Amino acid sequence: MSQHAPDETARLLGAGLLSFPVTHFRDDLSFDEDAYRAHVARLGHEGVAGLFAAGGTGEFFSLTPAEVGRVVRAAAAETPDGVPLVAPAGYGTATAVEMARDAERAGADGILLFPPYLTEAPQDGLAAHVRAVCAATGLGVTVYSRSNAVYQDGTVARLAEECPNLVGFKDGVGDLELMTRIRSRLGDRLVYIGGLPTAETFALPYLEMGVTTYSSAIFNFAPEFALGFYKAVRARDRDEVRRRLDGFVLPYCEIRNRGKGYAVSIVKAGMRAAGRPAGPVRPPLTDLTAAEFADLAALVEKVL
Repeated sequence: MSQHAPDETARLLGAGLLSFPVTHFRDDLSFDEDAYRAHVARLGHEGVAGLFAAGGTGEFFSLTPAEVGRVVRAAAAETPDGVPLVAPAGYGTATAVEMARDAERAGADGILLFPPYLTEAPQDGLAAHVRAVCAATGLGVTVYSRSNAVYQDGTVARLAEECPNLVGFKDGVGDLELMTRIRSRLGDRLVYIGGLPTAETFALPYLEMGVTTYSSAIFNFAPEFALGFYKAVRARDRDEVRRRLDGFVLPYCEIRNRGKGYAVSIVKAGMRAAGRPAGPVRPPLTDLTAAEFADLAALVEKVL
């Protein structure tokens, strides 16, 4: 696949629904590259606007840096031309810089910059973190604002001025006032991505703030449903959005909320329920219980 320039990557990401493919593991928790490649190829031809390899849903936090590189290269080999591939960078700044450089060598189109590992940091420190990664690569960089890296509007505005290849802001916090301030200050300078767990629940109100896209984990195992939901959101068809929320998304969230880390585990379970198993999750996550999986399987059957 050919690599997209940062501005083009941002344009493409903002034009449709995004997906974070799960990372396939065997029963011994080793990376199942063949199954992963087949999954990425399938998703890439389902009408998705962009793919994020080894993201949060892809269990980035459980992969070694070498495994991240392997996953990104596998995804780059299977992602169709015209669909941007975004790779992760994270942990400490030095590690994030190395990951960003390796992602560019691997053929990715962009970087999703995760929060630094463990420690809290002031806004100046977070800004330095972003600047270092942006300076290390020619790829478009999207910052993921969540957990211990919540970027304030003034910080984002400064970074947008200083870093031409900062192209995106992904929100994993759900602070509507902060999102409104950021969008008001920066306008269309960045592409804005909804990134809360099961982002469908926030999609309609976020659209009113100019957040035109979001990352759908459900797309992994029910792509037609996920695309239909996104279409209803973009059309502002509130009745259809509510129908899909009530019929599937909210019951799905109820199962997700039964255990910590289930925002990822339930997607792997959904793959199994849809007849496309992707293996277990890696520790420290745990898989759904048998009873929880049975509840999910009955729900998934309704949308396949």
